[in-house]
Amino acid sequence: MAKIGFVGLGIMGRPMAGHLIAAGHELFLHSRSGIPDELLAAGAADAASPAGAARAGDVVFTMVPDTPDVEKVLFGDHGIASGLSEGKVVVDMSSISPVATRDFAARINALGCQYLDAPVSGGEVGAKNAALTIMVGGEQATFDRVRPLFETMGKNITLVGGNGDGQITKVANQIIVALTIEAVGEALVLAAKAGADPSRVREALMGGFANSRILEVHGERMIKRSFDPGFRIELHQKDLNLALATARELGVALPNTATAQELFNACRAHGGQGWDHSAMVRALETLSNHRIAD
Repeated sequence: MAKIGFVGLGIMGRPMAGHLIAAGHELFLHSRSGIPDELLAAGAADAASPAGAARAGDVVFTMVPDTPDVEKVLFGDHGIASGLSEGKVVVDMSSISPVATRDFAARINALGCQYLDAPVSGGEVGAKNAALTIMVGGEQATFDRVRPLFETMGKNITLVGGNGDGQITKVANQIIVALTIEAVGEALVLAAKAGADPSRVREALMGGFANSRILEVHGERMIKRSFDPGFRIELHQKDLNLALATARELGVALPNTATAQELFNACRAHGGQGWDHSAMVRALETLSNHRIAD
């Protein structure tokens, strides 16, 4: 069994750390919001700081919201870097900038340690069910070392390439998810405005080529008006900002990604930054002056 540091115990990190504990690993935890009682009761220890988690663990996971948060827990006061010793592995499972990721990896490598970027897809449900998709960037040998730990948290685990490639894959994932939410929202608003039963329309579409997990899960959310996160709009906007910023650097056109971001902006204007990202449909409903359901 491994000694593992884990920093970041929010909506995603909390169940992920729980699966590692349940698998018999020894965990040393840190979170700015405190350590959940159930994780301590399950046998985890409070590491007191990111540096403490790094000193105690041979592999150190981070799962925090954004690029500045990762930089702070890695290199800030009492950060992970100050607690590392040669041969340890840092695994960032946050969704952050691919460019910054390559810089962070180089700085950790300079300390004689290895770095994997391993962002995830699957949301809170996937985290709780240990069914996350994990997209990994880094060295093959490091991936092979950490893979058994990934397998306690996810099912579709892929080494995509070198450091930063995991984050590029996550950016691509978030583009597809956002645009599919927008497509499902348009389709159901149109169906409802035309007088069709959106529940039956969704059921019919799920049997054809238009079927997707977004139609299945978020289509139901749209119809039932169930917009508690899930995955918050403000976090999806952060990911689309990464996509658009990377596209500008590379000279790539992402016109529909920009449109999806503007629809999220409209939701935020109505206080919706904390809504589930399926609530993008509310912006489409406002534009059409028609709700899918009451």
